[in-house]
Amino acid sequence: MLSFNDTAIAFSGKTDNDLRRSYWLFKLVGNSNLVNVGQKLTTFAINTHLPIRGFIKATIFRQFCGGENITECLETVEALGKYNVGSILDYSVEGKAEENVFDQTAHEIIETLDLAKQNKHIPFAVFKPTGLGDINLMEKVNSNAKLSAEEQKAWERVIARFDSICSKAHDIKVKLLIDAEESWIQNAVDGLAQKMMAKYNKEQCIVFNTAQMYRNDRLIYLKNALNDAKKKKYYFGVKVVRGAYMEKERARAAKMGYASPINSTKAETDAEYNSALEFCIKNIEFVSVCAGTHNEDSAMLLVKLMQQNNIPVNHPHVWFSQLLGMSDHISFNIANAGYNVAKYVPYGPVRDVLPYLIRRAMENTSVKGQTGRELSLIIKEQQRRAASKN
Repeated sequence: MLSFNDTAIAFSGKTDNDLRRSYWLFKLVGNSNLVNVGQKLTTFAINTHLPIRGFIKATIFRQFCGGENITECLETVEALGKYNVGSILDYSVEGKAEENVFDQTAHEIIETLDLAKQNKHIPFAVFKPTGLGDINLMEKVNSNAKLSAEEQKAWERVIARFDSICSKAHDIKVKLLIDAEESWIQNAVDGLAQKMMAKYNKEQCIVFNTAQMYRNDRLIYLKNALNDAKKKKYYFGVKVVRGAYMEKERARAAKMGYASPINSTKAETDAEYNSALEFCIKNIEFVSVCAGTHNEDSAMLLVKLMQQNNIPVNHPHVWFSQLLGMSDHISFNIANAGYNVAKYVPYGPVRDVLPYLIRRAMENTSVKGQTGRELSLIIKEQQRRAASKN
């Protein structure tokens, strides 16, 4: 019977040294004061070129990232693949706003697609929309504001980058995830994602959009999107997550005087997330779903929904996903039971992925019980290994 408490399976890919490093890292990120101070000091040290890159790479970077480039990620890909856990290489360079950087990022994503085609352990590629275009431009498009001639050309370049990546994914038959963004640009992203799905998901599901279920309108979005897919005769792909911008969303809504798009309680978000899974399974003939979750109850619900609906464990329309360095007890135990699982494997130069690493540290501090759960499982496995040696 599937259990998330089997630490022998959960940490089968970890050496004793790996466990010790993870233990101390989660101990540190469990201290919110330490994380806040560390964030400021680390950012200052990187910006002033103090020699701490090696320390970051050997600690938090090693826990949550696959490497600084695609080649460095291959060791992680193969290590996970030994346990039937796939990898999704996520180029996590953020905060750039130059056209040449957007072009470089598009080229990088296409390289990950080529690698996925060649490597059976890489079932998906992924990209972040703001890696391909300016967020301020996307906000104008989202609000239906009139674009200048220059802005219109820039937006056409964004569309072209989306299309070049999705076309490549279609041609080589590699699934592609489009990440979610903040609510004030998400409609623009949704529009592009559905345009790409209508174009490239005719024969099978290649392109996936992402739904952040802490938003109170996403169940409606899912239903409308599926209706559009049925009407235009294409397959609908969706990655379902809880969400990544809650504090920012609420602060902006309060500042600008509009109703927050975020559910008022975690219980509401949990209910919305689980309803999304039920919706996807109910429509499994037309929908492919990647369930991005670190929540044990939601992961187990999806398992039970598949069982209740006689859906094979390795059905190509259903995937589970967690971030590298987190929730191995979910990823490895589900993979061991034969389900489709893939870890998000962020990569990029240490300096450029620092914003991502800071978010991971803050997330582990702010999500109630996350760090404690990781630590308790690590300790349990350390004790099990110690006992087995006696």
